[in-house]
Order: sequence, then C-alpha cells, then structure tokens
Amino acid sequence: MLRTGWRAGPADHDGGPVFVAITEFRPQRRRDMLAVARAGLRLGRGWPELPGAVGMWLWCQPALGRTGSVSVWRDEEALRGFVRWPPHVEVIKRFRDEGTLNSHGWWTPSFDQERIWRLARERLASPRV
Repeated sequence: MLRTGWRAGPADHDGGPVFVAITEFRPQRRRDMLAVARAGLRLGRGWPELPGAVGMWLWCQPALGRTGSVSVWRDEEALRGFVRWPPHVEVIKRFRDEGTLNSHGWWTPSFDQERIWRLARERLASPRV
C-alpha cells in the first residue's frame, strides 16, 4: 500500500476523542486511478483551511484498483462540513458514476497517529471498508 505522509489540518488535537473516517474508491476502469489520485491531492492542498480537520493520509493500492483517504476530525460535524465543501462536491460529481465508494467512521478516545493508521490499515485489509 502506498501512503502519503501525514497532512496536518488546522484543528488542535488536545488528547481528547477524535473521529476517524476511511474512504475507499474503486474506479471501474484502472486507467482512472491517476485522475482520482490527482483529485485527492488537489483536495489535500486545501486541507489546512478546513475547520475541524486534525489531519489525513491519502492511500492507494494500484494493483488492486483501490484508492482513498484516512482522515481525522474533531467531530462528525467537521467531517460533514468537508463533505459539503465545494471543491469536494465537484470531485464527487465528477467521479460518482465512475466507480464504487465505501466509507467507514469511528470515534477513538484519543489522538494517536500510529494507532489510528494501524486500525485503518486493518479495516482496509478486509474485503469491505
């Protein structure tokens, strides 16, 4: 699995609980993987401006035709704000009919990058996120 480095957001992580979200996109055509990855990287450039964003990684498994993100949020409302963020809405509209999107979220009692990535990787190893 390929993974970007940690991209910190503007929200402080004070040791309290955080909400983690995994997204997995499987394009219908493997040739679309690059376009999807580029769109994710463009969204990542706006990451430091997103209220409630603690941080995120982008990940990709080209051989399996999978790509996505693991993002960490102060709360679920912050995640919903990202989902409604106009650049994200544009990406969703562009690719919504081009593949399958799965997502999963959970609360964790404290912010621990290594533990969060380990749990996310375990979930990504299952057949469905």
